[in-house]
Amino acid sequence: MADITATMVKQLRDRTGVGMMECRKALIEADGNVDNAIKYLRERGISKAEAKSQRDTKEGLIYSYIHFNGKIGVLLELNCESDFVARTAEFKALAEEIALQIAANSPLAITAEGIDPEIIEREKEIAKNKAINEKKSPEIVEKIVEGNIRKYCSEHALMEQGLIRDEKITVKDLLTEAISKTGENIQIARFVRYALGE
Repeated sequence: MADITATMVKQLRDRTGVGMMECRKALIEADGNVDNAIKYLRERGISKAEAKSQRDTKEGLIYSYIHFNGKIGVLLELNCESDFVARTAEFKALAEEIALQIAANSPLAITAEGIDPEIIEREKEIAKNKAINEKKSPEIVEKIVEGNIRKYCSEHALMEQGLIRDEKITVKDLLTEAISKTGENIQIARFVRYALGE
């Protein structure tokens, strides 16, 4: 298997406008071949979905979910381009699935970039000290820290979380699929998760 470098990921991102994680995944699938990675993205409708992600989303809905025991609640603002799409059963089902995800997995932010930098720094410090205590070499320490932060973000950034119904599919994949089906840009604008006593 080809070693996927940051340069290769950036090259694919520049050519397709697709997010870094999707580019990396496509390059892994294509064994490092950029043209095959583009083909892989196009076959999955990801390129088109990413292009649509630049369009304005001024419609949508505020979706509320209260867990059956009355101890967890979620308010979610999910946006799209038209009122027509916002009123469809599919859009409401998408909002419900995302709200359930938030209730179950308690994300800290929508994206990894949205996680408080202080939290990321704290996690880096913990991973670094743990690796040093385990007598790892400096270059290995750096890789361990990087891996730990990637894992932390995938667990705490909503878009990177695996779905509760299928861990192999991320929330970002779910949105990309919805964008491909509706032909409209769909964005998670914001959410609040309430838990009794927190």
